[in-house]
Amino acid sequence: MIIDCHGHYTTAPAAHTSWREAQQAAYRSGAQPPRYPEITDDEIRETVEGNQLRLMAERGIDLTVFSPRASAMGHHFGDEAVSAAWARVSNDLIARVVELYPDKFIGVCQLPQSPGVPIANSVGELRRCVEELGFVGCNLNPDPSGGHWTSPPLTDESWYPFYEVMVELDVPAMVHVSAVTNPNFHATGSHYLNADTTAFMQFLQSDLFETFPSLRFVIPHGGGAVPYHWGRFRGLADMLGRPPLAGSVMSNVFFDTCVYHQPGINLLFDVVGVDNILFGSEMVGAVRGIDPQTGQYFDDTRRYVDALPLSGSSRQGVYEGNARRVYPRLDVALRQRSR
Repeated sequence: MIIDCHGHYTTAPAAHTSWREAQQAAYRSGAQPPRYPEITDDEIRETVEGNQLRLMAERGIDLTVFSPRASAMGHHFGDEAVSAAWARVSNDLIARVVELYPDKFIGVCQLPQSPGVPIANSVGELRRCVEELGFVGCNLNPDPSGGHWTSPPLTDESWYPFYEVMVELDVPAMVHVSAVTNPNFHATGSHYLNADTTAFMQFLQSDLFETFPSLRFVIPHGGGAVPYHWGRFRGLADMLGRPPLAGSVMSNVFFDTCVYHQPGINLLFDVVGVDNILFGSEMVGAVRGIDPQTGQYFDDTRRYVDALPLSGSSRQGVYEGNARRVYPRLDVALRQRSR
């Protein structure tokens, strides 16, 4: 199988997006938001079949780990009640996509995070999505403030109540920020990659994985700047008196292949190694155009991985085995379907 670990519902029905806009307007005015609209199965099919499903078929992707649109999570907006309502309807919509196409998608949830609100308050939605909707993981935002970084590091004990439940449920988190309100940062060009790099450095500096040895994180977008500056991180670990990365971080942290050119993919594999890489494309996502140098879509990441001189077992690991290992509930679901 070829499993894409990083897909978002970027083409959600217009009625869903319109409700979010109405919810935001109601919050600003102090009014009650309107009732969530009725969205038909046909509307969902229309948004998926001409987009994600079409591209999956064209690119030979068998299954996508699917979550709400990351840039639309918008944890910085409103209060806890606003985030909770938005997360719930967004996750329910993902569940409907999975129900319509169970062989093509499996869910990962958005969390109802809000600045200044304890992450423990997100446990209920994680449990609902995993135990009731059959989701296999979550997207965890290290910066719900929208680019102002008011939350403590991911390694702070304030996060521990959530990690305890992740371990109990045996689900990983993809470290994924959302929209940015700080004008210094472009959302996908800098804020996302900054967050990826920042999360890795936080893990390097801490003993988090001694406390939670089975806790697992996927750092998307190829790990941000991490593979390119691997020598810097190894050197910093040494200077800070930290243990080598292989033992202190890399048993628990994984990167995806959302890197949109061949030299970048080559570097990722040369530096990180196949055991810590999961195939991902984030299509239809941040970069949707065609590369004029190749004539191919930037986010057709399978082309880059296929071009690598990998052994059969390494290729199987990147495309399937590592995802099943990092997302054990995904493996269980596939085995139940004899896949």
